[in-house]
Formats: sequence, structure tokens, C-alpha cells
Amino acid sequence: MTHVPDTRPLTLLCVGECMVELAQLSSDTYRRGFAGDTFNTAWYARRLLPENEGIGYLSAIGTDTASAEMQAFMGSAGIDTSPLREVPDRTVGLYMISTDHGERSFSYWRGQSAARLLAADEAWLSTHLGCARMVHFSGITLAILSPDHRLRLTDALNAARASGVTVSFDTNLRPRLWESEDAMKAGLVLGASAADIVLPSFDEETVLFGDAGPDDTIARYREAGATTVVVKNGAEPLVATSPETGQFTLTPTPVGRVIDSTAAGDSFAAGLLSGLAMGQPLPEAAQRAMDLAARVIQAPGALVEDAV
Repeated sequence: MTHVPDTRPLTLLCVGECMVELAQLSSDTYRRGFAGDTFNTAWYARRLLPENEGIGYLSAIGTDTASAEMQAFMGSAGIDTSPLREVPDRTVGLYMISTDHGERSFSYWRGQSAARLLAADEAWLSTHLGCARMVHFSGITLAILSPDHRLRLTDALNAARASGVTVSFDTNLRPRLWESEDAMKAGLVLGASAADIVLPSFDEETVLFGDAGPDDTIARYREAGATTVVVKNGAEPLVATSPETGQFTLTPTPVGRVIDSTAAGDSFAAGLLSGLAMGQPLPEAAQRAMDLAARVIQAPGALVEDAV
């Protein structure tokens, strides 16, 4: 498969929520940053793709200082912020990472997050989704939305697919964000129904759906409508399928020491999608993605400069 130029201004548009991150440095000192699952994917993809391949981030932010500083951070990272929509009287979400003897715990404040309204303007949403060759969203993207806005987003994604956009969906389960387990199950199937590529993690799928093996995971998302399914499984073999390759397995290279698994899946998505965008076959792109994720988990934090 060769890389075919496209007239759309963006190669990859990631959709979701970026948050203020407070990471604990000492008992009373925190460092502020910005991170979020699909934003992390955009950040890594920006470093993997040539400069002429545009990367954008679609979300909603407030009109306050924190929102402006987040937008400036995205822009300084080389990410197109024109798909950000400002919502008055809202702000951006915040999460705090606390560390106790090496164990990390997270506290979240996102009740006034503007990103919860990213699908509120249907025309704006459709316009921006149609301006990319590839669009990437996640289970978190869906979970923070109201049920009617989830449907609005997936409808817009399906319309973008009909115009030739390739849509990728990382299931990325966060049970506390969903109204119920049933809502989460339905949301994942809904997300897969609007995607060409689905990126589930087997450990999450077996807990939620009772999958006996990756074949069960692949079957469910293929039935929902996806054509390519890549089942991640930590240190265990990755199992994937697509119409071009059929089903195949890749065994990850063992990692000596895992320091921080934050953004493992996010960086994997960046490696996979950037490879596919440049015309790599799925097995080659998946190997590239596994190698990147392996480097990311050997360093602290979500955004690891030296990993790329």
C-alpha cells in the first residue's frame, strides 16, 4: 500500500478531552502539565509524522486562562488548534496524580469541563470531522458526553466515513465515567459502529464482556461494523485482523522494567495510525506501535520526549 496524498488539510484529527494534569513531585509540590488520552495520541503522532502531515485536536475549551494556556501548549507542540471550540462559562477538566511508595492514584475534577459539550454544535462538528484523512476518538470521548451527544458524535463520524475519512476508535474503558455497566457496553458497541479501526485491550474486554480470548473481542467489534481490529494484550501477543492481511499475531519484545504504564495505549494508537497514514501494512504499523509503547512505559509520565 503506497502513501496517497489527500487534499484534506489534516492527516489525523484526534477528538476528546485534554485536561490540566497536576503530577506530584514531593509531598507538597506538584507540576502542572496538560494530557488526556486522545491528546496524548495527537502529541506522539505529531512527532512521528513529517511536518507537512497536519495533526489537529477537536474539543471544546472555556474562555478562561487555563483554557488559553492549554490551547497555547497544544499549538507549541505543533498541533492545529483550529478545531477547538470555545464555550463561555466553562473551563477545562483537571486531574491530580498522587504517589505513595511508587503507587499512583488519580483524583479528577471535570464537572465544568467544556469538553463535555464538544458535540453540542452539530454543524461545527461535521465541518471539522470532514477535514481530516483520519479521525481518532476513544471510549473516554464517548463517556464524558450525554447520551444524545454520543449519538450526535457517532452520526457525524459515520457521515465523515461516507466521505472517505478513516475513523479509529480506542475503547479505553473508564467505568466511573459511565452511567452504568450496561451503558458502557452499549457505548463501546456504538463507538465501534462508527469506526473502521477498533483498538481494544484484552484485559479490559475480558472483565467487561467475559471474552475467553482475543478471537471473541475481534468477533464482537467486527459484528458491530469495524473492518480492522487490533487487540492489545500487554506483554502477551497482540492479535489483529483486517481485510487486507487476515488475522495475525505479533509478540512484543519483553520490557525489562515498567516504570509507568500511562499513555501506553495512547502512544500505541499514535504509532499504528501514523504508520498506516504513511502507507505501512498493518503488521508493520502494529510493530511500530508496540515498539513505541514499550519505550513510553519505561519512563514516567504520559508525554515522554525521548520515546520518539
